[in-house]
Amino acid sequence: MSREETAQLTPPVNESRDNIHGPQKAPVTLFEYGDYECPYCGQAYSIIKKAQNILGNSLRFVFRNFPITQSHPHAQHSAEAAECAGAQNKFWEMHDILYEHQQALDDKHLKKYAEVLELDKYRFKNDMSNHIYASRVREDFLSGVRSGVNSTPCFYINGLRYDNSWDFEALVKTLKSHIKKLA
Repeated sequence: MSREETAQLTPPVNESRDNIHGPQKAPVTLFEYGDYECPYCGQAYSIIKKAQNILGNSLRFVFRNFPITQSHPHAQHSAEAAECAGAQNKFWEMHDILYEHQQALDDKHLKKYAEVLELDKYRFKNDMSNHIYASRVREDFLSGVRSGVNSTPCFYINGLRYDNSWDFEALVKTLKSHIKKLA
């Protein structure tokens, strides 16, 4: 068996806990462990956006945090900021801003992004200064470790690790083939 066939997402997607974009009944779920400061995750971000546009309701996308703090000093706080925004129903908006502004992820910019999204500024400031979502980010990270993540981005398709090329053409071809199998 190849690594793709054996490595499974642990724990599986949880509707009430995970950050999910797309319909629950989509035939294919693309799952990513990502780091907001990782340049490869930044490249994957635009590829995933294009794939979502092409595949529409056939694709559900799930994201968990995997901040690699040894090489990305702003990754942890960025992940916490995304989760803070998620608590105010704006996870995906913050997710997008963070990837679109990867070179500006210091605390000053995170606060600015919260203002742009019109988050409750007092709540955001309190949550960030008290690291309210640090444990959630840590849970994501540990689930990644249990799932065999050793770099970012790390993808799973329908719960199985995807180790092949994630350039646009290869990824969309693979996703379409999964959709076709399940149709």
